[in-house]
Amino acid sequence: MNRAERHGAILRLVNERRISTQAELADALRSEGHEVVQTTVSRDIHELGLIKIRNGGGQLVYAPPEAAEEQLVDALSAAVAQWALSVEASGNLVVVTTPHGYASPFAEACDVARHPHIAGTIAGENTVILVAREPATGAQLAEEIRTQRLQGVA
Repeated sequence: MNRAERHGAILRLVNERRISTQAELADALRSEGHEVVQTTVSRDIHELGLIKIRNGGGQLVYAPPEAAEEQLVDALSAAVAQWALSVEASGNLVVVTTPHGYASPFAEACDVARHPHIAGTIAGENTVILVAREPATGAQLAEEIRTQRLQGVA
């Protein structure tokens, strides 16, 4: 098996199974007839950019790098649904009100998620200002935030 085939098998395995360690990954590859050693698996993990994320059961498992972005988007959606009380646009800004003390965690969720339409945030105690990244407008960003808020309610 060449490297490309092995990389394909690894990506398939981490998407299909809960694999927590290099040894488990090597065993899974071997069970499918691929001869690998731990150092090869270690190098492959690095080359593929695999990360560890918490699965639904709270266990750390290997995942492709895009899984982290999905988790960040989910975290932002959860923050909007949980803490955004009102959303108002003005020019290229969006003002989001939160319960007292939740502006900072809300702004942090926005910053960490690296939302493509948010250039930055400023947080007070219960108010967050989101700066829309051009060419998006504040109105467009506010509509995205409102949509996420409504999805969290459903």
